[in-house]
Amino acid sequence: MNIDISEEAGVRYLHFGSSWIQGAMRIARPYALELDYTRELMTPLLLHEPDWPRRVLQIGLGAASVTKFLWRYRRHARITVVEIEPRVTAAARQFFKLPDDPARIDIRHADGADFVVETKQKFDLILVDGFDADARTGRLDTLPFYLDCRARLAEDGVLAVNLLSRRKDFRQSVKRLEGAFDGHAMAFSSCDSGNAIALAANPPAPCATLAELKGAATQLKRDTGLNLMPTLTRLAQSHHLAGGLFAL
Repeated sequence: MNIDISEEAGVRYLHFGSSWIQGAMRIARPYALELDYTRELMTPLLLHEPDWPRRVLQIGLGAASVTKFLWRYRRHARITVVEIEPRVTAAARQFFKLPDDPARIDIRHADGADFVVETKQKFDLILVDGFDADARTGRLDTLPFYLDCRARLAEDGVLAVNLLSRRKDFRQSVKRLEGAFDGHAMAFSSCDSGNAIALAANPPAPCATLAELKGAATQLKRDTGLNLMPTLTRLAQSHHLAGGLFAL
């Protein structure tokens, strides 16, 4: 697998030997989330207090955008990153300002599906964003993997997964997630890039009114600069806010 770096209009991109973007960083704002789908991966933050999450599992490092955001703005969080390719980690350090903080960022070079099976830890937030150069997920989009993630979630934990809505089996991916979590799962409509974020949680799943979500989004933007109001607008237009209450 080739690892390539490109830059355009002040944004640095990570590629795996093709034009497919695996991550991005605006050079002037290295801790901001440049890509729409990485912002939507942070939607679970709206369902909890600002000191959540404490324990994060991230499968797939990419350009380390999400790692850096949580490291900077969720000071209590300890982040375990499972990345199968050591050269991706090296590129993240050299070109994307991945912090060297082993006390809070624990990077494991391993297969993410194997790690979830073998670990005994519980996590408040599990983030899955793992693709190869051909946009294939392998075992990271299977019912057994989602069941293993469910077993690794803390009581109030949330799983957030990056899916590709333009894949033929996208709806099957969502069904697998719903099957693993007894229906407590949902997928947002696709971003312009074709990425779609899906969320899942163990019952009793976290829930909130639209007003509560907007209040949390306002606070999050004030604290971090991250604006999730566009996500809430799309959520309000979907069937996931039936009766004015959002619940996984």
